[in-house]
Amino acid sequence: MPVDLTGGIDPSREFVFAQRPKDPEMRDSVSFWVVDDRGELGLPRIGIEAVGANWDAHDVQVNIAFPDGRVYRLRANGPSLPATGPDGRPTVLGAGGLAFRCVEPFAAWTVDYDGKATQTSSSDLVAGRKDGPMVDVAFHVDATMAVPPWIQGTLRRDADRQLNTSIEGDLMGGPRYEQLFRAAGSVTIEGARRQFTGSGLRIRRQGVRKLAGFWGHCWQSAVFPSGKAFGYIAYPPRPDGAPTFNEGYLFTGDGPLVPARVVRAPWLTRLRPVAEDVSLVLETADGTVAVEGETVFSTHDIHHDDDMYSMHALKEEMPSFPALHQAGVRYRWDGEQTYGMLERSNPLDKISRE
Repeated sequence: MPVDLTGGIDPSREFVFAQRPKDPEMRDSVSFWVVDDRGELGLPRIGIEAVGANWDAHDVQVNIAFPDGRVYRLRANGPSLPATGPDGRPTVLGAGGLAFRCVEPFAAWTVDYDGKATQTSSSDLVAGRKDGPMVDVAFHVDATMAVPPWIQGTLRRDADRQLNTSIEGDLMGGPRYEQLFRAAGSVTIEGARRQFTGSGLRIRRQGVRKLAGFWGHCWQSAVFPSGKAFGYIAYPPRPDGAPTFNEGYLFTGDGPLVPARVVRAPWLTRLRPVAEDVSLVLETADGTVAVEGETVFSTHDIHHDDDMYSMHALKEEMPSFPALHQAGVRYRWDGEQTYGMLERSNPLDKISRE
């Protein structure tokens, strides 16, 4: 059966806003997660948040991480770039030295960065320290889509109900989908350039996002060399036992996504730089699937006090926002190995530092 890499989504949804939205709270966002196929380097979330109220200077997030603990990090506002691409359509979301471009909807994207980043380490970030020297970094990634897009809330009725009737819809930030891809590119640190091939995850989101009341999450995905893949997002159980968003999928390499939910997730209960077991179990109508996982590089945002527009707005909404962990993971499933992404969060009072 041929694979429909559009997932039936109108290709125009891939385009960015051509001009400032009328709603000052409206956001346009693109983010990438990239891991090389040897687990030797990664970009555990590169993203732009373009907010209507601050449209001339978009929020920029850059993470470059290595298994030896080195991390190069940037959180800043950068002058927004024109949205018009080479073909005259609004295909570019960029700010400062960072730019995402839709080359062909649901087929090919690129991301480029050339600028500065703070040199730090996974251990320092775990301890809440994020200062360091500013160094020159650059990267380029060509992303070729490999798996149908997953639109949150479309695979399970209970997940759709959660997004439409509870706080999770506000937390998700409006219409959102994500798509796994194959990657090729390069990373340059202070003039030293390394080429790589690998894989990654691309996220598109447009809408108003409200984060007040956020109590944590766990999010994992990866595509394997054979073409099979998995992904899910789940929010932790509530103290009162009320339902929470929990939706995911398996992909066999052919046909549509298979609906799933996570029944064992590695919730963030301690802060560790690397080498942490983050295995998971997904459940489908046909039974359960276990995927082994171990972190190979990590970044952390503990205090969320970076000087950028959306961070200030976040602290006004929720001063004690949960600690965030973003990582590259070595996954194993039925004897096959790959590298993929992990993001999770939890309030600090629920995390052990031992």
